[in-house]
Order: sequence, then structure tokens, then C-alpha cells
Amino acid sequence: TIEVLMFKTVVDKVEDRDTQISLEEARADYDPDAMVGDELGRKLDTELLGRIAAQTAKQVIIQKVRDAERGVIFEEYKDSKGDLINGIVQRYDRGNLIVNLGRTEAMLPRREQISRERYRQGDRIRGMILDIDRSARGPQIILTRSHPDFLKELFKLEVPEISEGVIEIKAVAREPGERAKIAVHSNDASIDPVGACVGIKGSRVQAVVQELRGERIDIITWTPDEPSFVARALSPAEVSRVVVDEDDHSMEVIVADDQLSLAIGRRGQNVKLASKLSGWRIDVRSVTVAEEEAKRARAALETIPGLDFTQSERLFQEGYRTVREVAEAPLEELMEIDGFSQELASAVSADAKKIVEEMGEHAETREVAEPAELLSDLERLMLTPELREKLIEAGYPTIQSLVSTDNEQLLAAGEITETDLDEIKEATNTFFRSSVTSRSL
Repeated sequence: TIEVLMFKTVVDKVEDRDTQISLEEARADYDPDAMVGDELGRKLDTELLGRIAAQTAKQVIIQKVRDAERGVIFEEYKDSKGDLINGIVQRYDRGNLIVNLGRTEAMLPRREQISRERYRQGDRIRGMILDIDRSARGPQIILTRSHPDFLKELFKLEVPEISEGVIEIKAVAREPGERAKIAVHSNDASIDPVGACVGIKGSRVQAVVQELRGERIDIITWTPDEPSFVARALSPAEVSRVVVDEDDHSMEVIVADDQLSLAIGRRGQNVKLASKLSGWRIDVRSVTVAEEEAKRARAALETIPGLDFTQSERLFQEGYRTVREVAEAPLEELMEIDGFSQELASAVSADAKKIVEEMGEHAETREVAEPAELLSDLERLMLTPELREKLIEAGYPTIQSLVSTDNEQLLAAGEITETDLDEIKEATNTFFRSSVTSRSL
């Protein structure tokens, strides 16, 4: 049997007779010792209630029980963000994976899945608790397998030195399901951080790779020297030298010609991961291209009247590559260059501005007069070999043919993707910025 009680609050002045009762009535009908603020209940005769009232009561009870269960689950898992958890695949719901954790369900959203992974009902799955959403109508526990921290937690599980704090994971960068880079540092000089993470015969790193269904992992020794760290982050490519631009928070990395494709990686993957890992924007150049660009930049700076070779070389060493950059530089900045007096800096700035103004008056003529050799072939663009081959097969063997078409035509070629378009745009912009502008100025 079910007992139904109706509760009312004792008040001095009644404003709602359904929920409140006066102090006088409470003492007369309920409890002689009742006080203002007390909650008093009276049993109701359920036989007087109709079917609708019974159904309403049932729904309220069910909802209250569910809310209580959700409250218990929230309290149990609220401090578990970032923890690894195992479950059983239950079903797919509009692309989201519903995982049975035993007492409750969790959801692995489509955006947090590794794209090439597929699961069937009953499969075991491991994920990291990304969030606990108390307001969600469905599962409250949100999982992830694509987050960089998931990789970090897997290494903590496999490498005791990490969980003990002897080895620190300084940074992680991932292209989920394809490739990842992880930077590690040892607080004990006697322990090699990379060797500890790899394990005997690669046992530790292979356990992580298997969990991630074959995701390739590069383990790199972290160093506080940022140029050295960027060079290491571009492994397995060997870096010749690194030029740092603090103002732009970027680094120009020079590699041997035969290391260029390795440094950039498939679809630019290696340089993208290195950039994420280090937090720096990275521009990779081959030695040949860097020397050509340096030659053009030096030639451009030598066109400024009144500068001897030593002075123009100092401008180059300070990072100036075009006459326009010199013209736009603050006078105080030019005066900081070794050997540049206020008089010389003022003269150089004025001459550079004059050249830029003259160039602006004849910009259209200058554009027509650009040598055709600049638009010769795709080898001059910093594209991955795979993308270069795609473009040639699609009928775009030269830079001229490439810049003469639009994105829709390139996508219609079949093999070209949106990611490829971004790479093409960046490569062509870099080419014309370095080859045309520098040469003109």
C-alpha cells in the first residue's frame, strides 16, 4: 500500500492555502507545539484521489528517483575528470557512442572519437572522462579518445616513472588515429626519458600504440632552449639551422634539400604537429630555397642609396628582407642597429620610403614585367610530394596553371581536398611574398 501525505508550512500570514497553514490552525489541528517555519504533514485518503492524480503522482515519483540517481552519479564522478575508464559499447545514437559503465551510461561524442575506429555492441572500450554534464538529458559522463590528454594518461598508465613524477610530460600534439608527438623531461639525470617511455623492446610505447589502433607516436626529449626544441620536434628530419622571429613568434627552419619532404611530412602533418607541440609558428625551407631568398633579399636591400655592403648586410642580419620593411620600420628601431647613427637611420628610412612610393606608382607595369621563370613549375612551391603529384595528375603542372584556376575547379578534380586547398594557399602566398615582392623591392 502507498500512503500519501500533504505537507504545509506554518506561517504567521497565509498566502497560499495549498502549501501554507496559520500558526493557530496548526496548533489546533496538527501539533499543539507547532512553531512558525515547521513543516507539518497529514495523511490523505487515497480513495478520494482520481486516476489522473495517481498518474501524476507516479510521474513525479519516477522523476524524483531519476533526479536522485543522477545526483548520486554526479557526486561519484564529479572529481574524476581526466581519469581513464573502461566500459562496454552499448549502441550508436546519431553518431555518438553510448558506453555502459555498469551503474550508469557514458557518451563518446562523434567529435571525440578517432575517425577510423569502428565498434560493435559488446566491444570493450577505454576512454578518458572529459566532462560531467549534470544538465544533460541523456548520459551525464562525456568521454574522449581524441583529446591530447588521453594520450598523456595512457603513458601514465604504462610508464611508472611518469606517475611517480620522475618523468614529466611537457607537451602533447595529436592528429588522432594517425600520428602524435609527445615531449618528455626527466627530473633524474640518470634516467633517459625517451628510453623509459619506449620501454624494453618498445613494450611500453607499443601498448599505447595498440590502444590507439596504430597511431604513430614520436617521443621527444624536451629542452627549455626553444630553437633546439623545435628542431627536435621536427624529427625524424635533420635540421640545419633555425632562425627565430620573437616579434612574430615564429621560426624559420632550414633543412637540407633531401630532408624537406621529411620535415614537412605527409599532408604537412609533421610540421603541424611540431608547431602544436612547441607553440611556435614554423616555416620550413630547404637550403637551396633559403639561399635563393637570402640572395634576393640582400640584392633588394643593396638598392637603398647611401648604404655600403656592410650596412646592408647588418640590415639583413637584423631580419630585414625588403625595402618596404625598412621603410615601415620605426626610426628608433633602425638606430639600434650597430653602426647606424641617427643621421644614417633617417637617411636610410627616407630613401626606402621614396623607393616604395616610386614602386607603387608603377605597380601595374611591374606586375606585368615579372619574369616568367617565377611561374615555371610546382617544385618552387613548398608542397608535399604527394600533393604535388596530385596536382600534376589533375592537370595543374605549373604555378601559372594553379593560380589561374579557382577552388571549385580544384575540388572538382576529385583527389584534391579542403585540407589540400589550405596547404596550396599557404604555399602560393609564401612563394609570391618571397619571390615577387622581395625581388621587386
